[in-house]
Amino acid sequence: MAQRPPAKEGMSIDEIDTPALVVDLDIYERNLDKMATMVKNAKKKLRPHAKMHKSPAVALDQIKRGAVGVCCQKISEAEIMVEGGIDDVLITNEIVSTAKLARVAKLAKIAKIGICVDDAGATRALNHACAIEDAHVRVLIEIDVGGHRCGVTSAEEALELAKLIKSLSHLHFGGLQAYHGSAQHKRTVQERSDAVSGAAKIIRKTKDILKSSNIDCDIVTGGGTGTFLHDINYSEWDELQCGSYAFMDADYAKNKLNDDQFGTGFEHAFFIRTVIMSVCQPEIVVADAGLKAIASDSGNPTIVGHEGLTYRMTSDEHGCITVSGKERFTLGEKLMLITGHCDPTINLYDWIVGVRNGIVEKIWPVSARGALS
Repeated sequence: MAQRPPAKEGMSIDEIDTPALVVDLDIYERNLDKMATMVKNAKKKLRPHAKMHKSPAVALDQIKRGAVGVCCQKISEAEIMVEGGIDDVLITNEIVSTAKLARVAKLAKIAKIGICVDDAGATRALNHACAIEDAHVRVLIEIDVGGHRCGVTSAEEALELAKLIKSLSHLHFGGLQAYHGSAQHKRTVQERSDAVSGAAKIIRKTKDILKSSNIDCDIVTGGGTGTFLHDINYSEWDELQCGSYAFMDADYAKNKLNDDQFGTGFEHAFFIRTVIMSVCQPEIVVADAGLKAIASDSGNPTIVGHEGLTYRMTSDEHGCITVSGKERFTLGEKLMLITGHCDPTINLYDWIVGVRNGIVEKIWPVSARGALS
């Protein structure tokens, strides 16, 4: 049985059942418009990450503003995006199992599908799966640009893999995946600038070696919300994969934007709506959003309007706020929280409630919730 939505269109924000994901549509649309304008002015392409919102409705809003498609991390996410009307998906991850490769090949028969590789054996297996379905897939070589996660670790390895891709019957060499994930949350401007500069140097070396063997690199894709203001100034990236900019979270707010400001230049549009459910303790009030409602990997959420207080997810279904004589909360009072990390928090919910001027305007299903395969 599908979970009941926490609200209906036309309701006031106070009528939304809790805990609930709430998006301020005015702020959300400003974020989308700002990113679209900046990417266009920089003469780059935008391919936002769908793992952040897991909703084809949000992806379509981004595409309406010029995005060329979306990124996904999992084949199951990609399948749901295609079913939801997205016809250009890049799987920015390595897929190695026979069953999943078969799904990639099947999906490539109905949509434009790209995928990343960093291993020769897995590349041959992908080609075999595509040959069975007579499908063709665009393949990007993932290079390690500093994150030390996936990706080949030398330009020479990238060259050998590119030669292999070009020799295979059902694969098309599409370029390079150059994403520096850990750079997104480096706190100072200089740290992020150095990380992007180092990544660009690796890209240039890799492209030069490919060019020396007469191999064209159609596109280099990467970048993210945290490094965006640096990424747009480098010619090495043709396509940017920013995702969190649409909603934003409390962890990104810890980045230094400049000497006087924190954040990324985008606004918080995404909140958890929770209600005070108990006021029996003398210095603690309890709300109904606990560990099952808010991802805890990036710390505690921020309480909107009460930023000096700490919201602690003390158990599965409870969040506690320690109060003093200066601040009090009443039973039934509703609060807005800014989650530390939007991506895993969204994966905990079935619905996103879109609000404008205090009224529920849209309800989006989180269609790819739990799409981990």
